[in-house]
Amino acid sequence: MSALFEFLLRQGDNALVLGHRTSEWCGTGPALEEDIALANTALDLIGQTQLWLGYAAEVEGKGRSANDLAFLRDAYDFKNLLMVEVPNGDFGRTLMRQFLFDAFQVPWLQALCGSSDQRVADIAAKSVKEALYHLERSSETVIALGDGTEESNRRMQAALDLLWPYTGEMFADDAGDIEMAEAGVAPLPSTMRAAWDQTVQSVLAEAMLTAPQSDFAHKGGRTGKRHTEHLGHMLATMQVLQRSHPGAVW
Repeated sequence: MSALFEFLLRQGDNALVLGHRTSEWCGTGPALEEDIALANTALDLIGQTQLWLGYAAEVEGKGRSANDLAFLRDAYDFKNLLMVEVPNGDFGRTLMRQFLFDAFQVPWLQALCGSSDQRVADIAAKSVKEALYHLERSSETVIALGDGTEESNRRMQAALDLLWPYTGEMFADDAGDIEMAEAGVAPLPSTMRAAWDQTVQSVLAEAMLTAPQSDFAHKGGRTGKRHTEHLGHMLATMQVLQRSHPGAVW
């Protein structure tokens, strides 16, 4: 597997898995406005998926499409962050996960806009406009719920405590990341840590929430070496139509 192909899978798989998770709120959101906003976020992420996985399929050169990569791979072929496959839980956990992801995604996509690979730069330039909106909304919601009632604060702190050990994987460099950095395709993920910390700490302070002090990080999702059991259950639902009706397309 080429480093560029794996890099593209990582971008596409993050968007695909989080997009599907977010879409699970469609029709069940706590309010009509939130239901629509979550559906729009999911659509943005699925749109980004098509771009990343479409390019990945071209780079692979084996005749597969974005559709094939999304629906005809098994769990351990996916390269997404473990955090995005964690079940939604309550509304607070969903928005906390979205915020922690958005706080990384915005500076990451901004950096990719300067990629030596023009196709990567073009996809990033389109995606970052959506990511900026996602970050604005998820930040505002985390603040509103964290600095809301005693119950909403308790739930948001519980969500943060649960998700925090998954955040370290976003910044874990490996050989593929180093190759992409040397080629000028993408910066090392670790270089995003300072910007992420600044955004996260600022929002958490307004939200009256406290970041855990532990440095422990769950890892393995980006390499495909380890996934939670939840990804397999999610894929069984997400892929059932394609596997039941081969050849169906988006």
